[in-house]
Amino acid sequence: MPQNFLPPEQWFATLPTAYLSSFGLITDESGNVLIVDPNYRDHWTLPGGVVEEGEAPHVACEREVAEEVGLRLTPGPLLALHWSAPQGVRPKPFVAFIFDCGTVASDAEITLQEEELDAYAFVEPEEAARMLPAPISPRLEAALRARKAGNTVYVT
Repeated sequence: MPQNFLPPEQWFATLPTAYLSSFGLITDESGNVLIVDPNYRDHWTLPGGVVEEGEAPHVACEREVAEEVGLRLTPGPLLALHWSAPQGVRPKPFVAFIFDCGTVASDAEITLQEEELDAYAFVEPEEAARMLPAPISPRLEAALRARKAGNTVYVT
């Protein structure tokens, strides 16, 4: 190996890192969006959460949706990807993946993860976007556009 190159373990240690999260866009037959109310935050969000060490984002989405709302859904296409800069006490960027988890009946049996969630609701997309905080609302809007267009959107 040439002397001006670091050994792989040292080189990898120099690379930037980010936190990952993964969410599912779930709608009912009327197009209403499933959102959840975490008891540890002061706002609503999409079902999902943090990607665990070594876990693929689509697997995290499937796991988080099952844990939070009791729905066993296989994530479909990646709809949106959102990079958020470091902020406040968070020293690294957050990258959020939003997968298409399809449509369920409005009367689907939802089983909330009581340790983390206080409520859920199926709400019209515009209302859901208003209920989400400003940093998260663009993810939902982008995911809905991407689902309709059949593509993936990078949220800025």
